[in-house]
Amino acid sequence: MKTKVGVVFGGLSVEHEVSVISALQAIKAMDENKYEAIPLYISKKNEWYTGESLTDIEEYKELNDLLQKSEKVILTTNDEGKVVVQKKNVGFFGKKAVTEIDVVFPVIHGTNGEDGSLQGMLEMLQIPYVGCDVFSSAVGMDKVMMKQILNDSGVPIVDYNWFYSTYWLNNQDEIKAETNKIGYPVIVKPANLGSSVGISKAYNDEELEEAINEAIEYSHKIVVEKMIGDLTEVNCSVVGDYEEVESSVLEEVLSSEDILTYEDKYQGGGKGGDASKGMESTNRVIPAEIPEDQTQEVQKLAEQTFKVLGCNGVSRIDFLIDKESQKAYVNEINTIPGSLSFYLWEPTGKDFTQLTDQLLQLALKRQREREKLNFSIDSNLFSLQSGGSKGKLNG
Repeated sequence: MKTKVGVVFGGLSVEHEVSVISALQAIKAMDENKYEAIPLYISKKNEWYTGESLTDIEEYKELNDLLQKSEKVILTTNDEGKVVVQKKNVGFFGKKAVTEIDVVFPVIHGTNGEDGSLQGMLEMLQIPYVGCDVFSSAVGMDKVMMKQILNDSGVPIVDYNWFYSTYWLNNQDEIKAETNKIGYPVIVKPANLGSSVGISKAYNDEELEEAINEAIEYSHKIVVEKMIGDLTEVNCSVVGDYEEVESSVLEEVLSSEDILTYEDKYQGGGKGGDASKGMESTNRVIPAEIPEDQTQEVQKLAEQTFKVLGCNGVSRIDFLIDKESQKAYVNEINTIPGSLSFYLWEPTGKDFTQLTDQLLQLALKRQREREKLNFSIDSNLFSLQSGGSKGKLNG
């Protein structure tokens, strides 16, 4: 019997379209002899849909038509405790399950999917799911929390400062002074977005103001970090769990500007790229043309980052290498990377089908381990209470 995999994608995220591309790539790669992929598309209105047409990228060009011929659904549990995809807007006595699902494969990039919120819902449903858990998803998405944990663990990161948008409105001179201590130029980022959205550079106080005002349109938490002038950007993917990890070959990403833009990542550097290929279309060199000892150092740091943050499944860790000092810094982690970084595993001999199989098996392994844990204890606590509902506990 095939394992039924609910592939969740889309969502309330600025990376909505990229998520669709990555998810359809993953569905196409799954071993049809072992898995039955069930598309679960979340619209920008936060409505869930399923249907065969959702697996065809061409259908998304006429989204309204696509949704009209798709089934609006919800995830819930049946009387046996199984997670089912159930038709929405059906009366209680007329409720109808579309299908049961055995495991969920989240492929949502960014907010409301990669940040722990979806993972929390899946935990409540008690269904196994691919990738990082609630904690590691949330930490990986929040650049401030990630930097603090990595810094405390001795993982190299660039100098930075952070603050809330409300603090900026009332303390601009102080933040400018702190930025001058870091030293211009700097990169200004929303703390919890990906795909280079809302990111810009600043060479002076005036440009800093402009950059921060843009970033706070996307997040209430802002990061200002030192910009390395002459750098090499390399990425490394890691797959595994807390027990065992492996790192991929490195890629050197070629940007068309000082900052790797959304277009660089998903449109091959501009309008002439093929956005339907997702991160696969990015201008890159694989393997990265850096010395072997530096490659090994980056791979070691990538694996360390993955473990320190408690990751599971597949992640991509992005690095900045200062060409002058040859020092490598962890820039960020993507716990649900674009195209699931399959293109970094193919050179190692692991194709996309093998990668998706490994990710699903890791999800099932984690669920087996969770089922051995106690999440409640037998307690006589209420019998110890006296004086009615407002009484105090004895002792």
